[in-house]
Amino acid sequence: MTLTLDRRLFLALAGAGAAALSACGGPTTTAGSVATPAADIDFSGVTPAASIDFWSNHPGKSQDVEKSIIDKFHAKYPDITVNLVTAGANYEDIAQKFQTAQAAKSGFPALVVLSDVWWFRYYLNESIIPLDSLVRQLGVKLDDFRTSLVDDYKYAGKQWALPYGRSTPLFYYNKDHFAAAGLPDRAPKTWQEFAGWAPKLKAASGAQYAFMHPALAGYAGWTLQNNLWGEGGGWSKDWDITCDSDASVAALQAAQDSVYKDGWAGVSSKESAGDFAAGLASATLSSTGSLIGILTSAKFNVGVGFLPGGSRAETGVCPTGGAGLGIPSGVSKEQQLAAAMFLQFMTEPENTAAFSAATGYMPTRVSADMTAVLAATPQIKTAMDQLAVTRVQDNARVFLPGADQEMAKAAAKILTQQGDVKATMTELKATLQGIYTKDVKPRLKA
Repeated sequence: MTLTLDRRLFLALAGAGAAALSACGGPTTTAGSVATPAADIDFSGVTPAASIDFWSNHPGKSQDVEKSIIDKFHAKYPDITVNLVTAGANYEDIAQKFQTAQAAKSGFPALVVLSDVWWFRYYLNESIIPLDSLVRQLGVKLDDFRTSLVDDYKYAGKQWALPYGRSTPLFYYNKDHFAAAGLPDRAPKTWQEFAGWAPKLKAASGAQYAFMHPALAGYAGWTLQNNLWGEGGGWSKDWDITCDSDASVAALQAAQDSVYKDGWAGVSSKESAGDFAAGLASATLSSTGSLIGILTSAKFNVGVGFLPGGSRAETGVCPTGGAGLGIPSGVSKEQQLAAAMFLQFMTEPENTAAFSAATGYMPTRVSADMTAVLAATPQIKTAMDQLAVTRVQDNARVFLPGADQEMAKAAAKILTQQGDVKATMTELKATLQGIYTKDVKPRLKA
């Protein structure tokens, strides 16, 4: 592929094809159908609904703080009831449930958690509404949101969601193990530096592994961008699929060597944050949303740091991620208005600070007073500081339908089956190229 477009320009040019929803798998786009440009929705004279459903997977084990914020909303708006619905254990579960509602054309929530790899498809499907008219009517202060987070949902000249549980991966390490091994109390600057530390950690700590790779089913495509970028590779560059480049193969070969050749790393079967907190490994990568859970569970001193770089880049190697909140198009204006009122309340500065304190996710509002939060949990500041050196995710991960799952399958071949790295990446490239050619390229205008 030689066509290169800015990722935000892509959606402005794409024409937003409407998508068919299959009976299994996530929402997909179907070539041949083109949606009309989204227009502002007129909410003048609309009375908010008396009851709405809010679908969440409670990112970062946030159910309690979500309930608390809902209780405060009820106190302020006693005529509107928000029903918190557990729509799944993760973002994929919510996608499946939302797809079922789309197929049945009923049972929609009024507000739904949308992850970084799913919300774009809902935009293409016309399954969510633009929030612009609601933002104006309610006086939502978009300029007080952290620019890099709110702008992730600005496409085709419209605002499609607001940031909610936003995160980056963090490097978590066991300070006690590092001290026992005579290592500095910090995250490694590069993976090469950590590879030099790993034998010392294994010898001194008694842990099974020096490092635990994140569970592959849990967003391997997200965290492995760090490894790829550090070596000058990536899943893609604009719309060119680059997962089989020499740089990308070298990065993933090093990851495989850490497990098999050098033997200092393991691969989590479920959740690396839990494995790390249990003392099975001296270090891991996990979301900022895992921070509070790790600090609560671990029986040792926990350190956090920026993600390591590689031989080609030591900074700008951390992806953003997480989820936003969107309003479905399949509910009434009355429900949409009530949902927008709750969305505004949910993302107000004091509530985003409370959500951050309870989970470790980044506060999405600039004016959020984090003084008390940082006094209690100073590690959250590392996540906030790392935001300044994050990098936009590769198009192949966030814009190709189903690509994240394909990346996880490829990572499993490499890290749990010792598959040939070059052959696996060549196969993945063909798969991703096929997704692009079928589901995305037909919507790009020259």
